[in-house]
Amino acid sequence: MRIVYLCQHFPPETGAPQIRVYEVSKELLAQGHDIQVVTAFPHHPHGIIPDEYKGKKYEFEKWDGIPVHRTWIYPSKKGTFYKRLVSYFSFTFSSFYGLMKTGKVDVIIVNSPPIFLGLTGLLGAKLKGAKFVFNVADVWPESAVKLGLVKNKFFIKLAEILESFLYKHSWKIATATDGIKSYIINHSQPEDKVFVLPNGVNTTFFQPEEKNAEYVEKFNLQDKFVFSYGGNLGYAQGLEFILYAAKKMQETIPNAFFLIAGAGPEEQKLHELAKELGLMNIAFLGHLPLKEMPKLFSVTDVSIVPLRDIQLFEGARPSKIFPAASSGVPVLYCGKGESAEIVTKNNIGLVAMPENVDSIADTMFSFVEMDEAVRTEMKECGRNLALNEYSWVSIVQDLLHNLTKK
Repeated sequence: MRIVYLCQHFPPETGAPQIRVYEVSKELLAQGHDIQVVTAFPHHPHGIIPDEYKGKKYEFEKWDGIPVHRTWIYPSKKGTFYKRLVSYFSFTFSSFYGLMKTGKVDVIIVNSPPIFLGLTGLLGAKLKGAKFVFNVADVWPESAVKLGLVKNKFFIKLAEILESFLYKHSWKIATATDGIKSYIINHSQPEDKVFVLPNGVNTTFFQPEEKNAEYVEKFNLQDKFVFSYGGNLGYAQGLEFILYAAKKMQETIPNAFFLIAGAGPEEQKLHELAKELGLMNIAFLGHLPLKEMPKLFSVTDVSIVPLRDIQLFEGARPSKIFPAASSGVPVLYCGKGESAEIVTKNNIGLVAMPENVDSIADTMFSFVEMDEAVRTEMKECGRNLALNEYSWVSIVQDLLHNLTKK
């Protein structure tokens, strides 16, 4: 099968969308399919295009064996929503050139958000006689509205019209979660048109390891119980509540320590809050390349996966859960709904109420006091869940099944 993946984000950037497209593409290659990626020049999360790509409008390269067509984007640094819109639209238009360079294809899969990219994919599919698959990783514009990022009623209405248009004209719709699948079916799409393409994990790359001596020494982790977070430092994560909980732990559990890895729009605020709270039990690692994440998990006793207390997030399935589980690290999930059920049903961690400092701190205390046999069982359950249900091999096999059935 000849497949094109159209997406704004791809390695060397890191993050859930980038990893998902890379891993799915790599596995499609391994299973003998012709896969090409059309993406933007690297620019996330700091809005800076690396020197080797600057000044270029188009470039073809092989990334770990995957054919990649990169086209121009206006990189948006931290700024207003409208600056981000300019960035989205710049790639929406430039990516059409990259799409035309891919030759004859059978299926075009388009990652959303940004939702506008769906127009490029739909037009390209029409011109190439290909099937258009809309891959919805986040419901847009609803998520942006509920997070308070978009308030212009006229723009919201236009975006909702575009959303319905793309759902209607897709051959099939892939969703990141069961919650998003239900949302789309409730928006008048037939059930047999929608399938789940979840976040997964490379179970070979992420597996249980001995503690990394370099990290233990660098952050003085000897005899420490380590809670870690790795990912975007954004508004949706509500990481300030983790810092407030860390303050309570500092006052009661002297050996509890927190490692925060990542970058994002809330980074400076979090640094300032940690200083204001007088936290001595925390270290900010900054942006970590993907290759460093197994080292972080090796020194982690509990991986924190937090979200804000917003109804929309009850249908979320954060990708951060699965590398931790695959690494044999129990998960502290701060949230409700679909992911909370995954954590508790599969015994891979504990759940705390989102945005609730007392609940989060009490759950952290439960982990510290937990019997070692119970913790070991959680580690084993996490690893088994990753191997049996969330490996990229099984996810891609299910994707191909959905792409080949009528």
